[in-house]
Amino acid sequence: MSHTKTILIIGLLLIAGVGVWIFTQEEPTPEPAAVIPEVVKVVPTSTQTVIGTSVQNRPIESYTFGNGEDNLLFVGGIHGGYEWNSTLLAYDMIDYLHANDTTVPDNITVHIIPTLNPDGLFEATNQEGPFTAADIPNIDIHSTGIGRFNANGIDLNRNFDCRWSPESTWRSQTVSAGDTPFSEPEAEALREYVAAINPTAAVFWHSQANNVYGSECGEAVAPDTLALMSTYAQAAGYGEVPVFDAYVVTGAAEDWLASLDIPTVSVELGSRTSSEFEQNLAGTKAILNTYGK
Repeated sequence: MSHTKTILIIGLLLIAGVGVWIFTQEEPTPEPAAVIPEVVKVVPTSTQTVIGTSVQNRPIESYTFGNGEDNLLFVGGIHGGYEWNSTLLAYDMIDYLHANDTTVPDNITVHIIPTLNPDGLFEATNQEGPFTAADIPNIDIHSTGIGRFNANGIDLNRNFDCRWSPESTWRSQTVSAGDTPFSEPEAEALREYVAAINPTAAVFWHSQANNVYGSECGEAVAPDTLALMSTYAQAAGYGEVPVFDAYVVTGAAEDWLASLDIPTVSVELGSRTSSEFEQNLAGTKAILNTYGK
């Protein structure tokens, strides 16, 4: 065999061997695709916001529950320590909604301002935040009226822009309503918050008359307000009174809201020492069911 043929045969054998080796090798296992974790959008069920400060620089807070487009506003403590149980009710309701957030319908956001008059609350009770009935000192708040006014001596529920007058009445007393409507930082805070959330309806908690009152500002009580009044009163077991007429009231927050075409009621608890929580929970749930979708 010639030298050239030998080289050719060796070359062919090498090529064949490489081909067999390639053919017999397993294909590599592909790397698994990277697993991309699912992005979960966490929507908070409640938030706490400072909406303003009092004359003495105490925070005025709002607690919100839900994420719906329709806003329902609940306000306690506009008369501070004099009606401390209205603030107690607000905190009780906040605790309940924290524990039962599915109570709020999907289309609703609930806003609760536990006290619009933190200075008056502190003056009478020495309390500045969430508290229980056992925290309230045994003092004669109700005969003296201590804590009803803000730190400037203004009755905040006479400082709003509906039939405002610099002097108004509370029972048989003359009370100061401020220099102008919204002259007080607490009233201004509520005005700005209402402008921001544009509530569908509003409820103010007071004490003590055992009734739910409608609101108006020089016109007949609106049908939606009467419906709101009846819904809450019947569920909670309170009386229904379309217009408060025991004495002349000017500059009330509820009536100012009525002038903005926002159905608003005043819920007057039946006592001054209890939040009457179960009654008011029933009234609140009835409102949520009415406005829920």
